[in-house]
Amino acid sequence: MGDVDAFLDQALDGGPVISVLHGGARYYALVPASVPRTWRDAAEEWQAVEVDCLGRGAYLGVPPPARVEFDAETWASYWAVPVAAPGELCSPLAVARVIAAGTHLTTCG
Repeated sequence: MGDVDAFLDQALDGGPVISVLHGGARYYALVPASVPRTWRDAAEEWQAVEVDCLGRGAYLGVPPPARVEFDAETWASYWAVPVAAPGELCSPLAVARVIAAGTHLTTCG
């Protein structure tokens, strides 16, 4: 998990990411609520590669602020990239680039 966490920290410029360990690791990059509606088209395409975009009406459990390291024995989730300051979120464009790169790697290689 450490390598993935470090990659996400760098690729998302320190934007907050939650890792959930139920049934395999899933990562949730937190973006502003004002993400453009144009993401809906991309989100539908991303579902084919098991990328979910949560929006209004969705709930995501948030780990305590101090839970910043992977510990599969005791925690179900942790901050893969902790929140640096209130209101600091991931850039939607950076998240889209990470998803596009991951999609390309999994479908082409």
